[in-house]
Amino acid sequence: MNIGNNIYDYIHSASTAKKADLVITNGKVIDVFNGEIIEEDVAITKGKIVGIGSYEGHSTFDAKGGYICPAFIDGHVHIESSMLTPQQLEKVLVPHGVTTLIADPHEIANVAGTEGIQYLIESSRESLLDIYFMIPSCVPATSFENAGAVLEAEDIVPFYNDQNVLGLAEVMDFPAVLNGSEQMVNKLISATEHGKLIDGHAAGLDTYGINTYRVAGIQTDHEAVNAEEAKIRLQRGMYLMIREGSVAKDLQALLPVVTERNSRRCLFVTDDKHLDDLVEEGSIDHNVRLAIAEGLDPIQAISMATLNAAECFQLRNKGAIAPGYDADLLILSDLNQVAIEDVFLKGEHIVQKRVLIESATNKKDIMIPQSLKKSVHIQPVTKEDFNISLNGKTANIIEVIPNSLITNHLNEEVSSIDGSFVPSIKKDQLKLAVIERHHATGNIGLGIVKGMRLKEGAIATTIAHDSHNIIVCGTNDDDMLEAISMIEDMQGGIAIVKNGKSVCSLSLPICGLLTDQHYEETLKQINALNTSLAEVGFSGNFNPFLTLSFLALPVIPDLKLTDTGLFQVKQFKHITI
Repeated sequence: MNIGNNIYDYIHSASTAKKADLVITNGKVIDVFNGEIIEEDVAITKGKIVGIGSYEGHSTFDAKGGYICPAFIDGHVHIESSMLTPQQLEKVLVPHGVTTLIADPHEIANVAGTEGIQYLIESSRESLLDIYFMIPSCVPATSFENAGAVLEAEDIVPFYNDQNVLGLAEVMDFPAVLNGSEQMVNKLISATEHGKLIDGHAAGLDTYGINTYRVAGIQTDHEAVNAEEAKIRLQRGMYLMIREGSVAKDLQALLPVVTERNSRRCLFVTDDKHLDDLVEEGSIDHNVRLAIAEGLDPIQAISMATLNAAECFQLRNKGAIAPGYDADLLILSDLNQVAIEDVFLKGEHIVQKRVLIESATNKKDIMIPQSLKKSVHIQPVTKEDFNISLNGKTANIIEVIPNSLITNHLNEEVSSIDGSFVPSIKKDQLKLAVIERHHATGNIGLGIVKGMRLKEGAIATTIAHDSHNIIVCGTNDDDMLEAISMIEDMQGGIAIVKNGKSVCSLSLPICGLLTDQHYEETLKQINALNTSLAEVGFSGNFNPFLTLSFLALPVIPDLKLTDTGLFQVKQFKHITI
């Protein structure tokens, strides 16, 4: 939109010299600046809010006493976690009132480097959603694993010329920051010199670590897991991102830190949220509802989901119902329940009575480069490759904490035959393997995991944060091998195997992360996967596929597994089983 060509129209509409394009009447405007409700008309011309007051328009919309609310902003999200392309993700998020995303494409970047990033950026241009990007800072996440690409400062800088690129994404390699690694410092310097923002990832950092992050120019963090950690981040001048995703559910633990005085420095994010959870619960709207249910003032919660996120990322035209702001707004029939009836995007009515108007989504498809569909390259794997030799009766074990990215580091007695580990259903000690799948190096990391709650078979996936190698967990070697074979045949996805046969699978042909199908078909397949877990005896109150995918992430405590072996995150080094 050329503002220079439209400003005369804005001025004349705002002053009532001319009719506005659209006037929303009979509504209660949520004023996120004063924390109040205003009962006035909202006038819109050429996609902008031009006035609040008494207006006439070429067309009108009767809000019927509903609340006129700014549309929601997700301050930190990985699109890839939905397993959808942006054109399909819009169909899920927009009815939930989310119209703007701050996306970090480091999942696809770890598989396909700059080509993967460019694909998501180009694809996002053909989406209803306003998608802004932070360019991945840590590809690979650490030097202790193998990803599909390596991004240096010189690879990142060209993206800064794109107006939808806001900065450098979550800095996960905290030792590189704390030790002043030249490669990392170069990335921090280039972002600062280009006037870009820098996101943090300060999992487990103490006060001095937070001090170091801040002085390095890092402005946000979404990894606080308790109120004490959250307060330290706020004290040090960070924006606090309050996360409620599919695995990491931190909102209830962090909300006590939020007060009237500091709430403007707090915003909501989902980070990683699975498609079935997005459809069933929602996105940022779920965060807002949950916060209100926990006792937070509704307008304060809405401000955190709108204005605060916009201010954090310097999106000066988003996050409020006020003159000069984009006409991205919601009509709520119930404030406390955040019941979204209608959605307007830049003044266009795109959700009516909770249903997305399909004609609003008609945009061209983006060609998917064939190179992104051929991303699984592995050496042949045999049963012998899964042998875990033991030096004694005990072993270092990864213990799953349900609905958390954090794991426990246990040392327990394990079962063995002839000095080799044998999975135990009784002890819930299963075999875990990470197979490098980008360059066919033959690397296989082996470990033991407790808490996955499988009684039979194996599960495997190419969604293995953040390098996205193949990760497989099983009760026996034969089923683990078959699961890997299925993943290779699909060129990425999720597989469940029992007695050497496929139970259920989901193909993710775009870098082993995204589907090229409609979201409704994908949702059916995800539901089939969830139902099929009963066939391998799974019992638990967590999502085992998502939990499995984070067991390979070596930047979140305590014990994880990469393609190069068992990794102790707090010590930031490999250890033996």
